[in-house]
Amino acid sequence: MTRATASAVGDPLMSEHDVRLQQLQTWLAEQLPALFAEREWGAVPAAELTPASSDASFRRYFRWQAGERSLILMDAPPPQENCEPFVRIAALLASAGVHVPQVLAADLERGFLMLDDLGRQTYLDVINEDNADDLFAAAIDALLLQQRLPLDSHLPHYDEALLRRELQLFPEWYVQRHLGLTFTPEQEATWLRVSQLLIDSALAQPKVVVHRDFMPRNLMQSTPNPGVLDFQDAVLGPVSYDITCLFKDAFLSWPEARVQAWLHDYWQRARAAGIPLQASFDDFLRASDLMGVQRHLKVIGIFARICHRDGKPKYLGDVPRFFTYIRTVLARRPELSELGELFTSLGIDEGSSA
Repeated sequence: MTRATASAVGDPLMSEHDVRLQQLQTWLAEQLPALFAEREWGAVPAAELTPASSDASFRRYFRWQAGERSLILMDAPPPQENCEPFVRIAALLASAGVHVPQVLAADLERGFLMLDDLGRQTYLDVINEDNADDLFAAAIDALLLQQRLPLDSHLPHYDEALLRRELQLFPEWYVQRHLGLTFTPEQEATWLRVSQLLIDSALAQPKVVVHRDFMPRNLMQSTPNPGVLDFQDAVLGPVSYDITCLFKDAFLSWPEARVQAWLHDYWQRARAAGIPLQASFDDFLRASDLMGVQRHLKVIGIFARICHRDGKPKYLGDVPRFFTYIRTVLARRPELSELGELFTSLGIDEGSSA
């Protein structure tokens, strides 16, 4: 066979001195003959290996391309990453009819996966004002399949400890590390009260299988549509989490009236599908609002951590979007007024990243 080759010229993701890439290529060359024989694809052809994408984690993705045939290679280096949840949850979601990558070969110990290719365009690449209704309707179809899965799916629970750990990313990484500030005792007490309100709201919601990052960047334009990616952190948790994540995206914002119309459409369809959720739309919207604030605070902290710990500052450019989401909720949820007061006392301009 001809081993897949990779040109490293000028590409920071691929270097001739990249030991893991060399190991991945060697592993790939070992796996392809058996795959081609099993699928009756003929002889393994010469191919190119090029970067497909990277994300805020340590994972990297490469595309193996030979003519019209393509495969995706995941490089998830231990100990920072663990492929086992991806493999296990991919099988779980596929069993429900969700379109996820098929795992064609795996070396969990070394952190290598070979996957089928769901395409080159994410929802984020193609969505616009004209096609958003259709794309989001398909995304809701996929989400309802996921949410119908039984709760005995051997997934961890989105419990109080996890919710609190996530919330603490905001003071630890955004307030302390990014802004260089420390809570006063009064600010700390306020933060604890706000955190408890958000945690209690999340825990009071009906539970379903939660993707935890169900947003346009992780949905692929594919057949059937959408292909779903980045599900390895799935848990059993609040029913409003994923749908809120879909419309309050890290990289794309929509008019609030349109978001509420989409949420209402989901609420009606989910009730008709037998998904456990709040009996009234007003109660569901409040739960979605508070769930969103918990996620937004977490993501602001994560983006600050990615900048200061991992040396990836570009994500901080989207922090203002999350403060705007939070401000929109604060305007209609007086029970969260203390959070607005906390921002003011810290000198945080809610529409800026500093």
